[in-house]
Amino acid sequence: MERPTIKSPTELEYMREAGLVVAAIHQALIDATKPGVTTAQLDQVVANVVADAGAKPNFLHYQGFPATVCISVNDEVVHGIPGKRAIQLGDIVSYDCGAYVVRAGKKWHGDAAVTVVVGDTHIPDAQFVQGIRPEGEVGGVSPVTLSRRRTLSSVTRGSMWAGIAAAAKAKRTNDVAAAIEDFVEAEGAAIQADQGWSPEIIEGYTGHGIGTHLHEDPTVYNYRTRGRSGKLVAGMAICIEPMVIAGDSTSAVLDDEWTVVTVEGTDAAHWEHTVAIGKHGISVLTASDAGAAGLAPFGITPIRSFI
Repeated sequence: MERPTIKSPTELEYMREAGLVVAAIHQALIDATKPGVTTAQLDQVVANVVADAGAKPNFLHYQGFPATVCISVNDEVVHGIPGKRAIQLGDIVSYDCGAYVVRAGKKWHGDAAVTVVVGDTHIPDAQFVQGIRPEGEVGGVSPVTLSRRRTLSSVTRGSMWAGIAAAAKAKRTNDVAAAIEDFVEAEGAAIQADQGWSPEIIEGYTGHGIGTHLHEDPTVYNYRTRGRSGKLVAGMAICIEPMVIAGDSTSAVLDDEWTVVTVEGTDAAHWEHTVAIGKHGISVLTASDAGAAGLAPFGITPIRSFI
């Protein structure tokens, strides 16, 4: 039986501190993602931001993971290990990382993921929700490949916000899962007709609770599951993180025992935020604006303070 932990308002404020460090990491990674930079250099970017913030990286050495950030490129879905690989124009790159702060003698964690198409200008949430998307050519990159990767990231990002919005009123985690699945399926029909491929949610990799540990109960699926799912109540914090594939979502783990890839070599995208459920609403702890821009189309105003 899953046993989620309930945080006090003060403890959720500690988690916001960690979340804002993660938001800063994401911005630094977006700024540093250029053709020719290696994934090891990007890992150092994360380490520098965390150190400058007086926080600690929660991915480093977690269950043996050897880096501060998971960097997954093209057909890599999640848990990619940074190294000598140089990022190329047109690559679709997902960054999954986190940080913790120590407050009142305990570690308080934040965790989030962002996807970047190398060569595109990053679209902030306020513009993304207005339907603004990257346009134009990226030198030497196939227009078909570029369109697929842009669309894939957009669908995954949109499904994350649909799941977050559902959490504002959801009674159980399956309500969040249903919102994510419904969004991907609805978008998929139009994409199939227009581009000849369909986005698919990878199974077996999920969101989760978070608090004094990086991974806590409950499990937060990205697709409907049978049976009664975990309750969502005030004081909980969860990570909502859809991972979507451009086509067949069958996956495998490489010999490094970490990197998850698509079996057919199809592209993947990953978006994630840490979300707190307060007595008077939700707050996106890993968004600098608490999720205000991303939630605006749903008529939801996030709370800025738990105290």
